[in-house]
Amino acid sequence: MELLEIWRYPVKSLGGERLEHAELTPLGIDGDRRWGVRDDATGNILTGRREPGLLMLSAVHQGPGERPLVTSASGDKLDTDADLSDHLGRPVTLLAAGDEGGTYEVPLDPGVEEDWASWQGPGLAWHDSPKSRVSLVGTDTLRSWDIRRFRTNLVLRGGGEDSLVGSRMQLGGATFDVTKPIDRCVMVTRPQPGGIERDLDVLKTINRERDGNLSVGALIVEPGPLAVGDTLTAVGS
Repeated sequence: MELLEIWRYPVKSLGGERLEHAELTPLGIDGDRRWGVRDDATGNILTGRREPGLLMLSAVHQGPGERPLVTSASGDKLDTDADLSDHLGRPVTLLAAGDEGGTYEVPLDPGVEEDWASWQGPGLAWHDSPKSRVSLVGTDTLRSWDIRRFRTNLVLRGGGEDSLVGSRMQLGGATFDVTKPIDRCVMVTRPQPGGIERDLDVLKTINRERDGNLSVGALIVEPGPLAVGDTLTAVGS
């Protein structure tokens, strides 16, 4: 399977940036999800599930330890926490990931969004699960859906990535273990900039035809560089 696209999302749930090459580190794509938006009232790390306004923002990586450049859909720069709070209508802080993982929420019923469940993610980067630091999906699986709905890192030509769970794979100079399918929530139905409209059928189709999962997650065994055009191969093949 050929690597067609690389995506980095510097701030959790915000839109990200498409790359031609990247470094795969033990925490995933270098600079990916190293920052999150903390709800100052609850201390939770917000996602597009709880705060849909995050999906209308985008972020660009500025370098290790540097605050990402955050912009609105209209192109306004949100340089400070005050700017970001004013835009979202709630007090928030753009927070770099540390040793302690974030607390996230998901609605128990996506159609109602009144009762919420919470869980603790891993530290050092704002990922939902300790079993996934980078995500992959094939073009066959994506169909005509826009990759930006799903915040998946790597897009591969073809399909069959679900069958890779439990396998060790090499891509470019990196090696990783494919660990799990990634379950999807109401976030993938919501509108985003760039012509992505609200579409409830996305999640309905994923639930009906794919048991609620789209993309697979992986943990890095050997860090290394990736570039568009690299070929995914099984280790030992």
